[in-house]
Amino acid sequence: MKGEDMTKKYLDELTYNIIGAVIEVHKTLGPGLLESIYHVCLKHELHLRKINFISEMKIPLIFKEVRMSLDLRCDLFIEKCLVLELKAVESFSSIHEAQLLTYMKLLNTPKGILINFNCTNIFKGGQKTLVNELFRELPDG
Repeated sequence: MKGEDMTKKYLDELTYNIIGAVIEVHKTLGPGLLESIYHVCLKHELHLRKINFISEMKIPLIFKEVRMSLDLRCDLFIEKCLVLELKAVESFSSIHEAQLLTYMKLLNTPKGILINFNCTNIFKGGQKTLVNELFRELPDG
């Protein structure tokens, strides 16, 4: 969903559904696997829940009016309005947040979620939701 139909409520409900899918994958597999394994399983879970996404979408980068030929990709671009970045790391670092915020800016999306599957509890250190100015400007809905 893009444009004037998007609301904070819609994005919050979408976030809730995505986190539900993440929890299901994490509950089934547990921590300790490679990010790529969680990625494949999460794609399957999102498909089962009828959540549309593009996996490993190439992100366009325009620098001084020239489109750069770079291999910059986000893990999952969900419903054309939310970036989901997956990790399997000891803990999030500021570079992970910076990466997500940059992807959100380049894709002109109001919300992004970082997921770390290498944790014991997704709610305690396993997920972080970020919003930008685009989100703040959306109607509540």
